[in-house]
Amino acid sequence: MTGIDWVPAGIDTSRPSAARVYDYFLGGTHHLPVDRELAGHIEAMTPDIGATMRANREFLQRAVRFLAGAGIRQFLDVGSGIPTSGNVHEIAQAEASGSSVVYVDVDPVAVGHSRAILAGVERTGVVLADARDTGTILAEAAQLIDFGQPVAVLLAGVLHFVPDEDDPAGLVAALRGVTAPGSYLLISHATADGQPPEVVAAQRLSSRTGTGIVLRSHAEIASWFAGFPLIDPGLVHIPLWRPTEPVEHPERYGAYAGVGAA
Repeated sequence: MTGIDWVPAGIDTSRPSAARVYDYFLGGTHHLPVDRELAGHIEAMTPDIGATMRANREFLQRAVRFLAGAGIRQFLDVGSGIPTSGNVHEIAQAEASGSSVVYVDVDPVAVGHSRAILAGVERTGVVLADARDTGTILAEAAQLIDFGQPVAVLLAGVLHFVPDEDDPAGLVAALRGVTAPGSYLLISHATADGQPPEVVAAQRLSSRTGTGIVLRSHAEIASWFAGFPLIDPGLVHIPLWRPTEPVEHPERYGAYAGVGAA
């Protein structure tokens, strides 16, 4: 270990981690001073960033409840980050016992802690893989997920970390292509649409984590749902996806969210 009991040995704790920064904004406990420092800089430039990240987690929770209610019993969560309260497996298995959930992340800290939390939790698995390595993801996930049956592919807040040269559209197509009829595709993604200039400046700061953010348009994100028509309410600002309470000023949330059905 590193002297910090939840950080696996070999992790460079002098450099901020995107997963730990995200955990900080979600109100988790698995972040370090270097992560909090970067989060503070980002939040000073874009005060809504924390609210946007929390809204993203709340969207994921609402969507998983919907998917479980629609009969989905298999979930592949790519870019899952460090587990915090209200994880996909907690919600899915509460809604439908026996649901299978595979978490995937590239950050060894996120994966190490996920494995510790999920030790002994049935029907769950954790894969250490880059979102771009769809071959590894699918091969490892197939140990728990039957791709001959419907599955929900969850890409919540991960594709904006994939640069254009790494073909995010191809990544999504590869994951879509192995799913059975009755499957679902979930995407949430940061955008510059309607956002002030400081959002772009904050985007540059994100590169300090080694995983810079690419802001994309509504049209580009919507195109990734090819073959998976969007269900109501479509691709919308994240708090507007089937909210449980009224939403004020949804335009301040610089991200879109949507779910498509095969």
